[in-house]
Amino acid sequence: MTALLCRLFVKNRKNTSDPAVRRAYGTMASIVGIVVNLILFTGKLAIGTLAGAISITADAFNNLSDAGSQIISLVSFRMASKPADRDHPFGHARIEYVASMIVSFLVLTVGFELLTGSIDKLIHPASPSRDNVTVTVCVLGAAILGKLWLGIFNRSLAKKIDSSVMRATAADSLSDALSTAAVLVGMIIYIIFEWVWVDAVMGLIVSLLILWAGIKILNETKNSILGERPSDEIVTSIRDVVSSYPDALGIHDMVVHNYGPGRTIASLHVEVDGKGDLFALHDTIDNIEKQLVRELGIEATIHMDPIVTNDVQVQKLRTLTAEAVGGIDERLHIHDFRCVIGQTHTNLIFDIAAPYELKISNSELCDAVDAALKRLDARFNTVITVDRE
Repeated sequence: MTALLCRLFVKNRKNTSDPAVRRAYGTMASIVGIVVNLILFTGKLAIGTLAGAISITADAFNNLSDAGSQIISLVSFRMASKPADRDHPFGHARIEYVASMIVSFLVLTVGFELLTGSIDKLIHPASPSRDNVTVTVCVLGAAILGKLWLGIFNRSLAKKIDSSVMRATAADSLSDALSTAAVLVGMIIYIIFEWVWVDAVMGLIVSLLILWAGIKILNETKNSILGERPSDEIVTSIRDVVSSYPDALGIHDMVVHNYGPGRTIASLHVEVDGKGDLFALHDTIDNIEKQLVRELGIEATIHMDPIVTNDVQVQKLRTLTAEAVGGIDERLHIHDFRCVIGQTHTNLIFDIAAPYELKISNSELCDAVDAALKRLDARFNTVITVDRE
């Protein structure tokens, strides 16, 4: 079904980097979601009202909020596809993150309202109607299947176009399927055992599942808005491209900025031979930048770092320093090494790349490295910059 819908409604569907194609995917997914959720809302509301079951009514309004969320998604995809302008030089793709956050607030609001309603019914229990049992079970069963399909549908599209909104919608749909399943189980238990309180308990379970889904979406979206570390896959891909050039001797100080799906900007330092041909090395850097755009869709700005490669004494000091730093923590490594050798002292100037997980402060790390090197030679004087990564 997903493949059929894509073929029918998305032109040039394989070119997912094209904003127009992304917008077509988003429009299709939103319209499908609106239609499905409105159908489910209507069916559940009718059954819940007739049966007097708060768990079914709660589940119905959850579907209504989902339809509203899809409308927000539809608007966000249209806004995200707008090209860059003077006020927004990096484009409008991050509007998807804002839309995801709005969706999370809607989900949380619905969850809270259902939670309070279920608590009230638990305190003041009322027996749901036992009429139309077959219809109730069939409607809830169909709703579970519909939500499962909708979750799989959105997750598939999210992978195609890397959309946080669709990922949030997929997660919400799958949690809705679980919520409806809980309601169905509760109705079956009530029909068999006539436990009056079971409807309110299932309403509580549904509301807590909805709240959990809202918190999860909010947390994921918050990370995207604040800025999060690039995935290992992206870092490895960038390193693979750079290392494929023989003139690129090392890479460090990589920073990757995500300005929304389809817009990634990176900056990095690439080490080159300090005595190499400047113009040839500049061509190499240009070629790396072009390949990163062509193959990974990453706009990169590369700083060229010249290093000494044929001075035996400098290389010896660099190796000595790297071993001393690695002896403190194997996760540490150095770059931008240079030295000034004098008769009374030798300045060792370098940067240390340290993980955020390293518990000691930057100043404590510098002191530890300085002490380790001075134990090797008291004439060593360190000038250290710590980069957290």
